[in-house]
Amino acid sequence: MRQAVIGGALLVIGAVCVALGLLPLSDLAVLADRVVPVLAFVLGLTVVAELAADAGVFDRLADLAALVGRGRTAGLWAAVVALAVLCTVFLSIDTTAVLLTPIVITLARRVGLPPMPFALTTVWLANTASLLLPVSNLTNLLAVDRMGLDGPIPFAGLMVWAALAGVVIPCAVLLVVFRGRLFGRYTPVSVRRMTDPVFFWSASAVLVALVIALTAGVAVWVAALAAAAVLVVVAAFRAPAELRPARVPWSTLVFAAGLFVVVETLHTTGVTEPLVRALTGGTDAGSLLVLGGAGAAAANAIDNLPAYLVLEPAAGHEALRSAALLVGVNAGCLVTPWASLATLLWHARLSSEGVQLSWGRYMALGCVVAPLTVVAGVLALGA
Repeated sequence: MRQAVIGGALLVIGAVCVALGLLPLSDLAVLADRVVPVLAFVLGLTVVAELAADAGVFDRLADLAALVGRGRTAGLWAAVVALAVLCTVFLSIDTTAVLLTPIVITLARRVGLPPMPFALTTVWLANTASLLLPVSNLTNLLAVDRMGLDGPIPFAGLMVWAALAGVVIPCAVLLVVFRGRLFGRYTPVSVRRMTDPVFFWSASAVLVALVIALTAGVAVWVAALAAAAVLVVVAAFRAPAELRPARVPWSTLVFAAGLFVVVETLHTTGVTEPLVRALTGGTDAGSLLVLGGAGAAAANAIDNLPAYLVLEPAAGHEALRSAALLVGVNAGCLVTPWASLATLLWHARLSSEGVQLSWGRYMALGCVVAPLTVVAGVLALGA
């Protein structure tokens, strides 16, 4: 609700800016042409992920992870890492933080393990593993066109080593911090029966088709909305009670739309020009580290999405500089609670599941993992 209020206020401010001529209508039209498909993708993917969760797809995957672990805690944790990475890469950061977190917590409790290491794994990887594909993070979708890359495969080719660093470094820190809890044994559990096999297999098929479409270069908003439409039709017959207006991410859409308009006004009026000029540089390691570090600092100050939008002109249309900025805002937003919307949503889910983690401890751990991940990720771009 707070996000919707802030988004509404931003939209009102944006409307005033347009009315006063601070943001010309021609610039607003160009902005709309860029961001409307992105918002349509967010809408479609959120509906797909929510209905797939209702169908039990993520529960089933969690049970399979418990089987893969073969009774060893480290094996189960490795399976959860793989699940979180795949979920983030193909279904975006919010799906992992919001939908996978309570499922992983339930799984840990079912097998008698402390949930905290697994919960922290999901939120860290939701952010840091979101570097590989355009669909993994909203910032990536905004950046890919400016980078001059033709589709998801060239994007992945540029980001692959940074994305790998974004998985390896947080996992290494988790192993050190929770070394006493991640090595041991647990009693494997059986895979739960499907409540509605038709709904389950339909949702699974839609998810597979969506992943194929997104990696094959189909327009992401078309693929996501088509997948959502199919699942809505299936749910209308198999689980009509799940088709609630609340499933539409209204607050996220309003917040993002208002943010886009306000930041574009700041760029148009030249307010951000001194900052952009100060960060202008080349593609040598030093310049990339400065830009990535600035992205991380801005993300922890004002949230990663506005941080990317404000600093985007500093990257220009140079693919490597845009990649460094993405590493900063995506992998560096692990310190303050508000650095990523996904983190706030994750903490809310954590509290609703009865798992307590103080923001002080979260920030202390973030001060360790965020700088290491950003530096490693930016340097890995050179590979």
